[in-house]
Amino acid sequence: MAIKISSKIVDYEVAKADANVQAPPELQAAIAPIEEMHEKLKRPANLEGATYKIKNPHSEHALYVTINDVVLNPGSNHEIRRPFEIFINSKNMEHYQWISALTLIISAVFRKGGDSTFLVEELHSVFDPKGGYMKRGGRWMPSLVAEIGDVLEEHMRKIGLLKDGVDEHQQAYLDQKRTEYVQAKQPQKTVDPECDDSSSAYPEGAQLCGKCHTKAMIQMDGCLTCLNCGESKCG
Repeated sequence: MAIKISSKIVDYEVAKADANVQAPPELQAAIAPIEEMHEKLKRPANLEGATYKIKNPHSEHALYVTINDVVLNPGSNHEIRRPFEIFINSKNMEHYQWISALTLIISAVFRKGGDSTFLVEELHSVFDPKGGYMKRGGRWMPSLVAEIGDVLEEHMRKIGLLKDGVDEHQQAYLDQKRTEYVQAKQPQKTVDPECDDSSSAYPEGAQLCGKCHTKAMIQMDGCLTCLNCGESKCG
């Protein structure tokens, strides 16, 4: 590595073979190895995390999902945040056995290192033979496991591990379409947000999108378009 000397050299000394020579702090930071997530990484005493609430209509008690993250290379240009462990708690003991197994497996995948984003798709693909449910916001959940995957996806997007599928230009277009649809179909209807108990965050009459399972498909300009993920029947 080349080091540029910006000041005038006024003195020099030949270092002895047994001398303990240390590089400048800025050079040490530049040549320090980048730490990646791996299974031998010891758990720090303190971890940062977040807790999410899942209210399943099939159960009286809610589930609380806590995901803790480890910060690698803190204070450097290579600082990254990665999920390290997951805990799921509830007063409902009906699902205790498989939930405990699920948290242990997911935490083990986190600590193994590598790409753990595949867990989101795997959890989303689990269907309950008794039937799914529509969660608040108009999102169809095929199972409780799939909603745990939904929470995991939200957390991974929050820490930057997953990127949003809709860019700002497409989102602006979808917001414009939504406004035009509401003004055309429901010009007289006004609802106080504090009193709105609707299960959907999208316009009334929206259809279920086959891609993101959200009731956000509207008919605009002769084309079905999803206001959530941008899926369009017109290509």
